[in-house]
Amino acid sequence: MSTSFKNTLKTSPNIAQAELRPMSMADLDAVMLIESTLYSHPWSRGNFSDSLNSGYSAWLLCENTNIIGYAFMMMVIDEAHLLNISVATTHQKQGLGKLMLQHMLDKARGQGAVNIFLEVRASNTSAIGLYESVGFNEMAIRRKYYPLHNGREDAVLMGLALKNINL
Repeated sequence: MSTSFKNTLKTSPNIAQAELRPMSMADLDAVMLIESTLYSHPWSRGNFSDSLNSGYSAWLLCENTNIIGYAFMMMVIDEAHLLNISVATTHQKQGLGKLMLQHMLDKARGQGAVNIFLEVRASNTSAIGLYESVGFNEMAIRRKYYPLHNGREDAVLMGLALKNINL
């Protein structure tokens, strides 16, 4: 667990005992329960298991033994791509998304990433605000990237040069 995460977590009154730990296949049932409550078009079990089998960086945020968040990141040479970062609805608006994001940025830097990228739904203003709060910038719009029940939604491609941040 990163030092910045530990220090911030200790001061959070909303989480009595929380930790970040690597995800395993045994965690997929709990992750799938959270994923299905958050998104209209959630990742499939196959998406999660393929990501784990591919060796992507996969982390869980746990409160006691309960999984309350997770994140996936893929490395390609010296670039990181944040694929999924999610916090259970019951634990949102407590700063946990930012803590998980900081942890993933620490992991990316530790793996030699110079830049990190992500896509986010254009309508997800809370997530966009979170990413901007740590220095991500909009790089492009990916037209009709995400599925909707009636059509498709644009994605905002965001990026951050990791050499320019101090977490």
